[in-house]
Amino acid sequence: MEFQQNLDHEIVRNERFEKVADQLKPTLHRENVEVARLVEVEKDEGKIHGWGVREIDSGAALEDKVLGKGDSIILDFNDHLVGYLKLDVKPVGSPPDAPLHLKLTFGEMPVEVAEPFSNYKGRLSSSWLQEEIIHVDVLPQVLEFSRRYSFRYLKLEVLDTSPKYKVSFTKAVVETVTSADKEKLVPAEYKDNELAEIERISNKTLLDCMQDVFEDGPKRDRRLWLGDLHLQAQANYVSFQNNDLVKRNLYQFAAVPNQHGQVSANLFIAPTLIPDDTFLYDYSLLFTSTLHDYYEATGDKETLVDLWPTALRQVELGIERLDENNIVIDDETWWSFIDWQGDLNKQAPSQAILLFVLRKAIALAEALEKKAEQEKLAEALERITQATVEHLWDEEQGFFISGSDRQVSWASQVWMVLAGVLEKEDNQQLLKRLLKDKEAVGMNTPYMHHHLVEALFISDLKKEALDWIKMYWGGMVRDGADTFWELYNPEDKEFSPYGDHIINSYCHAWSCTPTYLLRKYL
Repeated sequence: MEFQQNLDHEIVRNERFEKVADQLKPTLHRENVEVARLVEVEKDEGKIHGWGVREIDSGAALEDKVLGKGDSIILDFNDHLVGYLKLDVKPVGSPPDAPLHLKLTFGEMPVEVAEPFSNYKGRLSSSWLQEEIIHVDVLPQVLEFSRRYSFRYLKLEVLDTSPKYKVSFTKAVVETVTSADKEKLVPAEYKDNELAEIERISNKTLLDCMQDVFEDGPKRDRRLWLGDLHLQAQANYVSFQNNDLVKRNLYQFAAVPNQHGQVSANLFIAPTLIPDDTFLYDYSLLFTSTLHDYYEATGDKETLVDLWPTALRQVELGIERLDENNIVIDDETWWSFIDWQGDLNKQAPSQAILLFVLRKAIALAEALEKKAEQEKLAEALERITQATVEHLWDEEQGFFISGSDRQVSWASQVWMVLAGVLEKEDNQQLLKRLLKDKEAVGMNTPYMHHHLVEALFISDLKKEALDWIKMYWGGMVRDGADTFWELYNPEDKEFSPYGDHIINSYCHAWSCTPTYLLRKYL
């Protein structure tokens, strides 16, 4: 599936909203972390992507390692970090008579410091691969890197010095940054150690993605996406409770809609607030749901009043895409996200998301005592729900179908359950059939797996929900996750929609939700 560039959008900037967002810019919490140990990578087919690491020395031995031309060393900081590197380097031997030519490679996973980036063949820009090549003219030197990196492993390669001298690295420190306040995280008690570890890693994932905004991934794309924000905000309410950051991000989206009032799928924050030219049906609708969740968590009526017109407009635009049968119009462009699944037809899950968001919008209209809008939305909900059952429910199969090929997918069933199209008992039976189905188009991201688990919980399938968390997020833990990943298919662990797993993000916002799911439903 190709990305679509939309050139027919004009941005209508709301300067007041932008000013409110600027005033909510968070304070970043900083902490220094020193290298823990030195490691080597080794081929291991039992490990994800075929690479593991083994310790060769403690971090205290760093200064003892003397490196000349062609030598390299790998530093392990023992956990995923997001921040700025400071590296102390000194010459060994004769006075330096030529610059140090140094290459640094940063990796969230062992594969990134094991396989050369020159082999990369993916669709996304190779500039996202984390490396620096520098010349150091004066030694000794304290090297301070201005670019923020996201990594656990750091490979240092001496490309050249001169025949007269070598170098050693006497100290390696990372100043980590996050807008999450660890002091606000109230520990949860679990008798199940596996669930406790899954939640710990969930919170770490969220913490590393909380920067000036809720980033989708600190390695790549490092910006604010609405689908990620929708889930990050829910996880935040039960963990770090930086609710002003959610408020800031909502105002940022509302500040830069296009001429139709639609909010962009994602935003660039620097050098100024810039909306991307990608507009997605489901993501725009989720602005309304995110505002609903924010109001429910905070009771902030002033923000609700401000942003209600933007939220309502997303629903109106969603309804405008319906055909004469009140079914969402499908097409071949990248018009709705749902999941990174190339075979997935988006019509039915997008229809369900419209219904899901309509319910949230009705609740907001009720909170604002806007009776006319509430009644109009309620009428739309009833009409579109009836059409959904009439045109998208296949009684013979016992599943919702999508598109002209009448596709059955996990995404369609899950979102229809979340949308409340059927009664609770019927939803439960639908999910039980789905869990046994081997033919339905599957799921590839923690984003979609989150929605499945929530659907199981609200359908009183608690055991199945917990089993799925242990299978899916627990699978990432067993495969070596320090933070949870952008993509994970237990049946195809090399999967990447970008053509190469080395570009995948291994700390990704939409995977942080077990902390929300466990704290809310347990």
